[in-house]
Amino acid sequence: MGHRILLVDDSLVIRLILTRILKPAGYEIVGEAGNGEEALAKYKELQPDLVTMDLTMPLMMGIDAVRAIKDYDPNARIIMCSALGQKSLVIEAIEAGALNYITKPFTPQKVLSVVEAALR
Repeated sequence: MGHRILLVDDSLVIRLILTRILKPAGYEIVGEAGNGEEALAKYKELQPDLVTMDLTMPLMMGIDAVRAIKDYDPNARIIMCSALGQKSLVIEAIEAGALNYITKPFTPQKVLSVVEAALR
């Protein structure tokens, strides 16, 4: 295990929830970002194995951040985190290169199964 994950969400609470799900499962949280611009900078700096990306954030939206990261690294693995009712945005994010998505509120089982599949 020991895959390195970058958490991107403008909500500290959401990042905390994801940390509490992923850390006990053996994943390493190598960094956190609160917006898309920060996400791109942290991605370049940390080269994580996986990114969890919030859809709606200030400064740079999740979809734009996905495009920016995929431009930088076509092999980047990104999972979107969406609220209910954001289906069209999720589809757009997947077209932009995201692998999959998880919907808030998260269940640990769902988060772990999507993360494991993305890292396979």
